[in-house]
Amino acid sequence: MIARFATVACCGLLNTFAPVTTQAQSYPNKPIRMIIGYPPGGGTDIVARLVAQQLADSLGQQVVVDNRSGANTMLAAGLAAKAAADGYTLLFASASLTINPSLYSKVPYDAARDFAPVTLVASTPFVLVVQSSFSARSVRELVTLAKSKPGELMYSSGGSGSTGHLAAELFKSTAGVEIQHIPYKGLAAAITDLLGGRVSLTFASLPSVAPLIKAGRLKALALTTTERLATLPDLPTMAESGFSGYDVNQWFGVLVPAGTPRAIIVKLNTEIRQFLNKPEVKERFSLVGAEPVSNSPEQFGAYIKADLSKWAKVVSMTGARVD
Repeated sequence: MIARFATVACCGLLNTFAPVTTQAQSYPNKPIRMIIGYPPGGGTDIVARLVAQQLADSLGQQVVVDNRSGANTMLAAGLAAKAAADGYTLLFASASLTINPSLYSKVPYDAARDFAPVTLVASTPFVLVVQSSFSARSVRELVTLAKSKPGELMYSSGGSGSTGHLAAELFKSTAGVEIQHIPYKGLAAAITDLLGGRVSLTFASLPSVAPLIKAGRLKALALTTTERLATLPDLPTMAESGFSGYDVNQWFGVLVPAGTPRAIIVKLNTEIRQFLNKPEVKERFSLVGAEPVSNSPEQFGAYIKADLSKWAKVVSMTGARVD
């Protein structure tokens, strides 16, 4: 009787997993949509399109980039959370995913429950940049200038609640300076006004400003992470500039709606990790100031939970608010 029950149970399990296995084996058999919560041209969009191109080549199917900017990436995340859990909708996420729950009373997703993590893709520091003709040549000089003109300097960001906004608020709190926040609908517009001299400084993701720094149109004062970059060896960190413990990075990762078959998640993870290890892909990431970083779905899930806690503390400490 036990043997018969075991046989029946085994057959039942096989029947249960058979559709999922078949689905995973045939996946993908149509184009995949990758949703991004930013407009074209910013750092996240640049990295996302590199990933989309490589993933399309790897899977043999088109990966369509769908820019859905608005509500500090919550529009995109909300759409992805409600999409069919079949592997044909991906969310290309950044730290805004884990910042929003601490800043907004109503968030249309639960970062820990509504998504299945696939893998981290890349990490990049933010960089404090000013116009090339700006008088301050270092972070210390910027602080001295800001203290001499309280409330007169202005900084731009890609939007209220963005990582750049939080990075600047953490700087203001740590340095004890008052600088006005001017939020824009996307980092590209924020950088345009910085170039035009309408604002004084910006904390921007390195991919979005690296070409402008190299061309001499923007001046970089410091990196926001704790270690220098090989591509910018002369650029000091915020810690080296007198702000010990200051550490802000921008991460990029791929998630799918919760409930997506495990086999599809594993396939996506495997494909992404493989092409991230290619020397030519690493070089392309390096050119835009990003470092490829991959991990397992479980490790990415733990990373997201830790980041939720980190930003909750930063928001509480700085008193940052959504304008």
